[in-house]
Amino acid sequence: MAAKRKRKARRASAAPASRGRTAKGSAKGGRKAQKGGGGGGTGEWIKSVCYAFILFIVMRLFLIQTFVITSGSMENTLLVGDFLVVNKAAIGSRLPFTDIRIPGYSEPRRGDVLVFDPHHEEDMTLVKRLVGVPGDTLQMRDRVLYLNGQPQEEPYVVTSGRPDEFSPSMLWQLNHLVEASGGDYHPTRDNWGPLLVPDGYYFMLGDNRDSSLDSRYWGLLEGWRFEGRAARVYFSYNRDSGRPFPWIREIRGSRIGDRIQ
Repeated sequence: MAAKRKRKARRASAAPASRGRTAKGSAKGGRKAQKGGGGGGTGEWIKSVCYAFILFIVMRLFLIQTFVITSGSMENTLLVGDFLVVNKAAIGSRLPFTDIRIPGYSEPRRGDVLVFDPHHEEDMTLVKRLVGVPGDTLQMRDRVLYLNGQPQEEPYVVTSGRPDEFSPSMLWQLNHLVEASGGDYHPTRDNWGPLLVPDGYYFMLGDNRDSSLDSRYWGLLEGWRFEGRAARVYFSYNRDSGRPFPWIREIRGSRIGDRIQ
């Protein structure tokens, strides 16, 4: 009996020590797990940032971009200080540094307000209205635009009443006249044509007809130069204001969200 009591006493004294070692080992394992979880969290955060950056690049290159109006050539449709959302997916987008285009879900249409990269100026982006597509015949007489022989109603057009003017840069039109001029063709800002728009090219005009350098002056635009269709105004302020902080004090709230037509 004495021997049995001794064996029970040894087992009882050993149990707390074993439990202590188990608890100690669990605490170490918990600390290791916490360290591993912290490293995993940092890795997931870096992945999320990378995914967001890639998504931004894809959207910027192929879906949408922004554009700021800095001149009055499209007044009153677009005002200086308007910030635009440009739909690049509508008519397709150009791969950077190439002439290759990814097809869009629609074609450029007459009347579209389009953003494009002009051939006559490097590092410049312009916005104008498309008035002539391949195969169209265009002419202007006394500020009235004729499309395929028919006068056009253009409620968005504004004029200042400035006298008509000639520019030597307009003589590019000689190579696109519907009929030979016999050497006496003298195009002016308000009187020119008729011109035939060839395949692959487009004719662009500004809505502010007396104050716009457009296809009348620098010629036809290749279709691959289109960047996208101007969709909406997402912010606007009076950029020409003389007041301090015009982007805060001169916001045109009524224009924000306007669809561009």
